[in-house]
Amino acid sequence: MRLSLTLTRYLGRQFLTGILIVLFAVLMLVFVIDFVETLRKFGGREGVEFGLMLSMSLSKLPGLAEKLIPFTVLFGGMWTFTRLTRSHELVVARAAGVSVWQFLAPALGIGLFLGIFMVAAFNPFAASMNARYERLEARYVEGQESQLSVSSSGLWLRQGDRKNQSVVHAVEVHDQGLRLEQVVLLFYKGVDEFQYRIDAKEARLSAMSWQLTDAWISRLDAEPEFHGDYSVPTTLTISDIEDSFASPNTMSVWELPRFIRMAETAGFSATRHRIHWHSILSEPLLLCAMILIAATFSLRMARLGGVGRLIFAGIMTGFGLYFFTDLTEALGLSGSLPVALAAWAPTGIAALGGTTMLFHLEDG
Repeated sequence: MRLSLTLTRYLGRQFLTGILIVLFAVLMLVFVIDFVETLRKFGGREGVEFGLMLSMSLSKLPGLAEKLIPFTVLFGGMWTFTRLTRSHELVVARAAGVSVWQFLAPALGIGLFLGIFMVAAFNPFAASMNARYERLEARYVEGQESQLSVSSSGLWLRQGDRKNQSVVHAVEVHDQGLRLEQVVLLFYKGVDEFQYRIDAKEARLSAMSWQLTDAWISRLDAEPEFHGDYSVPTTLTISDIEDSFASPNTMSVWELPRFIRMAETAGFSATRHRIHWHSILSEPLLLCAMILIAATFSLRMARLGGVGRLIFAGIMTGFGLYFFTDLTEALGLSGSLPVALAAWAPTGIAALGGTTMLFHLEDG
């Protein structure tokens, strides 16, 4: 039997409504928990006002929504399919000759469209809000800012606090940031009061200092000074430099490919960013896989009266998928798995598992 347009619209509307209701409830709960945690952590700090903490929590919310979308699709789909089965609407549809694959088609179409929207439009917005949250936290809460920028002109590293700022520029980077060549260091008092500049052939990061080779020191009120070896104190470590590397969550899917090329050209590893980029691209397929899994648990169990088992199975599936995603990501970061496999494996396994179970339960 061919699925009618009216029934397609009805099923799609029911599924979309279920997802939106679950998403709204989960986001409100997560926002309240995150805002309370923000109040607990930063409420007693001087200069951190209530409005700033509220702005930080709101800036963090789109990124949390992006992470929660697959699970809201899973639970929203389970709730919708269970409700339609218990009200006998799907029973009547199946008695009229509509197969499970036909009434899943509207839901899969919405999942695919939602996934494409999340990748193409929502991800850039969430990335910009994540970047805003990190800037606010660094500037107003931590009282310091250390930021790494990689471009075609080389590496730019800014570090400092409310009293002093310094900018490091290097044309070439080696040993994951431990050795820089053709280096310029600019020192400022406060935010914009220039103090002096150092040009060096090479800089090596050691314990609590930059060890410069062939350094020229230029001050506003003195002649340039040459030093064959010169030491500049710093609080930076190699871990700080890596942590200052732009977080993948603060970069949109459109920016990541260019950033990855720039970082690798500058001598840094961009494995974490590659995994994140592939994970974003896999989201449309992941949402479709969540729909298949939701149908697997809800359609059969609801008919058998196992609502308790349905809820438990759905929660365990969500936690299992989250754990497996973290595991493959860790293996990818360590080099034990290829980057693409580490990012796409959870999505592919979820899609194949949901399809196989539906074939077994409905057509087997």
